[in-house]
Amino acid sequence: MARNWLIEAKYIEYCSCDLGCPCESMADPTQGHCTGLVGFKIDRGHCDEVDLGGLTVIATFYFPRAIHHAQGVMHPIIDARATDAQRDALFYILSGADQKVGTMFQIFSLIIETIKDPLFAPITFDWDLDARRAKIEIKDVVHAHSEPIRNPVTDAEHRMLTVLPDGWVFHEAENVAGFAKGTGPIRFDLNRRHSSMANVAWGPQGLTHSYKEYQQKYGRP
Repeated sequence: MARNWLIEAKYIEYCSCDLGCPCESMADPTQGHCTGLVGFKIDRGHCDEVDLGGLTVIATFYFPRAIHHAQGVMHPIIDARATDAQRDALFYILSGADQKVGTMFQIFSLIIETIKDPLFAPITFDWDLDARRAKIEIKDVVHAHSEPIRNPVTDAEHRMLTVLPDGWVFHEAENVAGFAKGTGPIRFDLNRRHSSMANVAWGPQGLTHSYKEYQQKYGRP
């Protein structure tokens, strides 16, 4: 039976592409393959009567080609503070079950073919969209941080905004420079590669706000 859920969260991604990730413009990944991590910290959320506020979810991933070719491998990492009921709710959401075709988790349910055993661990998740800085730490698994892109000549901070009115992950994101190392089941070492930071709101039908509503809610750019 379909469950009623909603998540409003701080979202971040790191991947092996160049700054500005060509995949978001329907191009092939910079190096042919795609690896890195995605994560979000829930500001407000629920699944039926289960409160999900304050929990963090991270997943490391690897795709041998562009993600639409599938064959993906993923390692889910769930906040150690989650109760059994919260874990069950999060896995239901992440599974893509009962969700509209073309929405984030439904798409990932099709392109991920191998799922590593989930890890339940303490997660450090620091995130400041205005400063364009973030940090994720999971002992023995992930060490990552994001910082503003810098002009290679002047070293001044450079702002790069991605706007996707019809996006399936976010409508608007700050592109930043990502530094991330995966030392768990999926290994990677990314140095000044692509990273995005965005406010998101997802439900069974996908992004719950139109782009105009996002502008009104978050006051950006």
